[in-house]
Amino acid sequence: MARVVRFHEFGGPEVLRIENVDLPALGRGEIRLRVKALGLNRAETLLRMGRYIETPLLPSGLGLEAAGFVETVGEGVDDFAPGDIVSVIPPVSMVRWPAYGEVATFPARLLVKHPPSLGWVEAAALWMQYLTAYGALIDIAGLHKNDFVVITAASSSVGLAAIQIANMVGATPIAVTRTSSKARALLDHGAGYVIASQEENLERRLEEITQTKGVRVVLDAVGGHIFEPLTAAMCEGGILIEYGGLSNEPTPFPLFNVLSKRLTLRGYLVHEVINDQDRLDTAKSFILAGLASGGLQPVIARTFAFDDIIEAHHFLQSNQQFGKIVVTL
Repeated sequence: MARVVRFHEFGGPEVLRIENVDLPALGRGEIRLRVKALGLNRAETLLRMGRYIETPLLPSGLGLEAAGFVETVGEGVDDFAPGDIVSVIPPVSMVRWPAYGEVATFPARLLVKHPPSLGWVEAAALWMQYLTAYGALIDIAGLHKNDFVVITAASSSVGLAAIQIANMVGATPIAVTRTSSKARALLDHGAGYVIASQEENLERRLEEITQTKGVRVVLDAVGGHIFEPLTAAMCEGGILIEYGGLSNEPTPFPLFNVLSKRLTLRGYLVHEVINDQDRLDTAKSFILAGLASGGLQPVIARTFAFDDIIEAHHFLQSNQQFGKIVVTL
């Protein structure tokens, strides 16, 4: 048996329970991981509330990211052995392969022998943020030197990863955050410019920054009314990639801006990279090279003990964090 986090009803952080459960038998191509750290993601709050892209049968586990060492290897696994230190690329289904537990099971193809220079906390904070940002900015948008890229929800782990990736390729990252309280920290972490969307005119500031040349790439996690000023400040042929939906407001379709500038509005899930082995291998090479060079460095907002998982989820929902929240075991 092992201690895992499960929920028996949908709701707030208080529905999470740490329970002792029997370990399932390993399937072909799977490994059992002794978990040392967990990376928290907003998707886990959505699953817990019954608002995620998959609906679990209750009781359900949850969690997408982990780091630890291989405990048991299933049939057909040749690339890993007990004792290997690994981190986990998020599986497509956290219901099928939940990460929150002392022990967790994952497909072997989603394990990465992470660089020895990384501790458990950093290793658990890698793949969701960097794969999400890489897939949008490099794989889809082809971000390159001298591009302007707008990054909303910039103080999130994905936002900070996008800033780092933009700097790696020589683009100029423009961080958008709600208030100026995190502006200094964003500049210190590589943002070329910061716009506080609740305190400044977003469209006017983007025009000033780009000197009316316009923004070619937008990575947005918010939606809502922000679509109008964002698309108004984009250049002809620009692309807006939507990967979130944090706003509770309706998202208008900016018809005039899209038509007049021939814009592309693109919905995006990191699953499309994870499910394509060639694209995933290319992304892994880029990210591991960035870690080795120091261009990519996970930003850790705060760590919590496993027994404090409810408190960790409260903090996750508070929007106070700057970077990644990690739970240690």
